[in-house]
Amino acid sequence: MIDRRAFLKQSGATATVATLGGCSGYEKIATVGVPRSDFDADSTAEEVTEGIDLSGKLAVVTGCTSGIGFETMRVLAQRGALVVGTSRSLEKARAACSRAPGLTSPAELELSDYESIVNCANAIRMVNMPLDILVCNAGYLGGSGKPELVNGVEKHFAINHLGHYVFVNRLLGRLYMSWQGRIVVVASRAAYTRAPEAGIELDNLGATYGYDDLRAYGQSKLANVLFALQLGRLLRGTRITANALHPGVINTEIDRNMSRIKQVGFALLTSLGGGKTIEEGAATSCFVATSPLLGSTSGRYFEDCNAVTVTGNNHMHDESLAEELWRVSENLTRDYLVSHDGPDLNDYERAMQKRKSRQE
Repeated sequence: MIDRRAFLKQSGATATVATLGGCSGYEKIATVGVPRSDFDADSTAEEVTEGIDLSGKLAVVTGCTSGIGFETMRVLAQRGALVVGTSRSLEKARAACSRAPGLTSPAELELSDYESIVNCANAIRMVNMPLDILVCNAGYLGGSGKPELVNGVEKHFAINHLGHYVFVNRLLGRLYMSWQGRIVVVASRAAYTRAPEAGIELDNLGATYGYDDLRAYGQSKLANVLFALQLGRLLRGTRITANALHPGVINTEIDRNMSRIKQVGFALLTSLGGGKTIEEGAATSCFVATSPLLGSTSGRYFEDCNAVTVTGNNHMHDESLAEELWRVSENLTRDYLVSHDGPDLNDYERAMQKRKSRQE
């Protein structure tokens, strides 16, 4: 018999396990004003979308090649949506799309490269359809123990937050054209278990002090949550919603940059207790993206297919920090952003005709 605790301690994986799986010291309560579902941690993506028809709808899933990204793409396509699946490698995106049922289309997206983000968004706009669902799923977790910079910004923050910040901005015009556009941001419990005490160290985005891979990851995941919070506030009065979520502790390729010993320890944790299958891990993403219960729910944080409020010493619902983060993000990416006051009216009629023809 394996002594799980001793193994994790010896393997050096204890810190990883505590960061990605634990939530000690935090209480989660049902968010007031958000409808409760009957789904839970054991529900699968297919179960939460059963009976939902997405025919004629366009969805985008970033990071589609494996894990919950692939499962999210697969299930949305299974329910009838045309799904654009993105990857840093167009070849890998094509391979993933070929394994999924229904209508899928591959696209290349490197979230650390603003030009790649702009090009990918432009390619999606060429589909000339309203965008109904945008799942910001792709994520990066380093393991070198040393800070890496992208355009002068720490890599976790640059990829996990700023990359998706620009991508969402470039696609908002298409989301405005949807009957009910949904932005789904895949975050993590690391947002409240490993983020810095200050929440987002806006004066240290270049990682000049106090660097730790998991701390940086936690900060970037908190940025995901606050991004959805502020986006939800800014989109009030529109038919677009934005929500963030924790998918669960799942043995996916998110740990690919960790040491082999830590990878083994994390895999052991997910197999022996507390972990979800990939099918269960994609459930909350698919639920938030499609559930009729959530048509007017925005700026919220979800775990296990329900909105929760995390109490305790954290910044998960800090509106002032979310607003400040937005201003800093805007300044850092200004050259790649576009302004939006509503749908692109020049394309609106063509897009509606395109949708009608697809449904006939």
